[in-house]
Amino acid sequence: MEAMQIITFLFKWVHLLFGIAWIGLLYYFNFVQTEYFKEASPEGLSDAKAKLAPRALAWFRWAAMFTFLTGVVLLVGMSHTGLTNDYIVLGSLMGTIMFLNVWLIIWPNQKIVLGLADGDAAQAAPKAALASRTNTLLSAPMAFCMLASSHLGYAAQHLLSGSGASLGMWVSIVLILLIEVNAIFGKPGPIASIRGVIHMGLALAALIFCLVLFL
Repeated sequence: MEAMQIITFLFKWVHLLFGIAWIGLLYYFNFVQTEYFKEASPEGLSDAKAKLAPRALAWFRWAAMFTFLTGVVLLVGMSHTGLTNDYIVLGSLMGTIMFLNVWLIIWPNQKIVLGLADGDAAQAAPKAALASRTNTLLSAPMAFCMLASSHLGYAAQHLLSGSGASLGMWVSIVLILLIEVNAIFGKPGPIASIRGVIHMGLALAALIFCLVLFL
């Protein structure tokens, strides 16, 4: 076994570990903590905001950082070996958007909500919540594309070549970017509820799969 194979495998392993921590905490925030905050007593809410949430957000944002950095290394390696395909491009795009949402929207606004930075908490909270819900929406298709890149992405029609990417990939990119525009300027809509964001995430994964498969 070549040394490069071992190094690549180790990067994939570390990338997966950080990704588990990141997405696990994303689901915790959206499915557990947010719902608890709605029902908590004033004393419990105050204690959780002072002690629990900052600690969880620290693990969350740094897990996102190292997932992104190890992913960049892996993507560069794949590009050099000519193994880039539609699915890995889409998965990487969604992962990058999610990473940027964490560091540029969720964390700055959560600092205001938790009283760690000055600002209007009433305005900051919905911004952080929408970006977090959007990341939850993107997590299912992102994971689907990352797995599909290895298992479904190396058929001739999905490998990127001199002829360029497929129409399905370009349509998917536009769709993903529109979702992110909504995360910055729009409203939660159907992803406001837990059931809604789960259903929409699965539907988005199915739609992207169909676009790449048939276009």
